[in-house]
Amino acid sequence: MEKDWKDRLGVVFSTNPKFNYEHSGDEEAVTLPPSDQKLRVRIDRKKRNGKIVTLVEGFVGTEDDLKKLAKILKNKCGVGGSAKEGEIILQGEHVPKVREVLRGLNYSVHG
Repeated sequence: MEKDWKDRLGVVFSTNPKFNYEHSGDEEAVTLPPSDQKLRVRIDRKKRNGKIVTLVEGFVGTEDDLKKLAKILKNKCGVGGSAKEGEIILQGEHVPKVREVLRGLNYSVHG
């Protein structure tokens, strides 16, 4: 049985006939230009059974743009990986190559 739309919106009842519920849903983040991004590149082993990964953190923008950047980095490094919640994970140790590629794309790289 499907839930009533009122349950999903959290509105039970209104006596105002002109009441219009405005849902303030999650607004899609706007992607900052590469020169305004402050990305951090580092190595990580925690919670990965001792396997080394390269992390790119601090991306501000849409998930689609993050995935596009991750695809570029994975192709340039020739490795697998993933991208979600402003973070790109690349399998293996590729910090110098990732920094070089990001700087070539005009990103500001730290760490």
